[in-house]
Amino acid sequence: MLNDNDLRRIVKQARDGAVPRKFSQSAEITLLLKDIDVKRGFNLNEVVVLPYTPTRQASICVVGTGDTGTRAQKANVDRILQPEELDRLGTNKREARKVVKEHDFFLADAALMATVGRAFGQFLGPKGKMPTPMPYGAPIEAIADRMRKSVRIRAKNQLNASAKIGDEKMDDSQLTANASAVLAAVEKKLPQGDKNIRDVLVKFTMGKAAKLPPAVREKDKRRTE
Repeated sequence: MLNDNDLRRIVKQARDGAVPRKFSQSAEITLLLKDIDVKRGFNLNEVVVLPYTPTRQASICVVGTGDTGTRAQKANVDRILQPEELDRLGTNKREARKVVKEHDFFLADAALMATVGRAFGQFLGPKGKMPTPMPYGAPIEAIADRMRKSVRIRAKNQLNASAKIGDEKMDDSQLTANASAVLAAVEKKLPQGDKNIRDVLVKFTMGKAAKLPPAVREKDKRRTE
């Protein structure tokens, strides 16, 4: 398993290799996996709360009405979908896909989950974005705050998974901590933990993917054995 020093090296290498631009570039971690039989329906869909919140926080959409809608509004979520809107989206594929793309996480009143599934599930499901059900009286503000600090890392029948860990405005220690959180969360979900991870890459938007040189990895491996 890579330690924080290894991850910091990769982050620094990625930053050094990024071409300067007038916009703030995102930083992304990619995990290359191995020794997993994807033909058996391997599926990874993990939400990770990051230690350091990126400049661009996750976008949240809430499906609800009445008290749920009111509290969602107070929580300053990015969009509130009324139940009647679901039927319209279900017949407008272009708009439905746009809504799914625009938001990172979806929450829904537990009583509306069946309705969401019928009208909107065909668009949310393939993207791994089915809503988190909220029982009556759920602390929407706390849930929304946690999700704004979170990222989703997903892999379906493939041996790689990526997630944004921040942007170039954040320092290397913050990006390293976020990368470490994603790596640790994924390892817990893999059949053999860190043994299923072949390589770890970090990349800024306008840069090349950076990874730990094989010689360094082998040296660190011998040191820990």
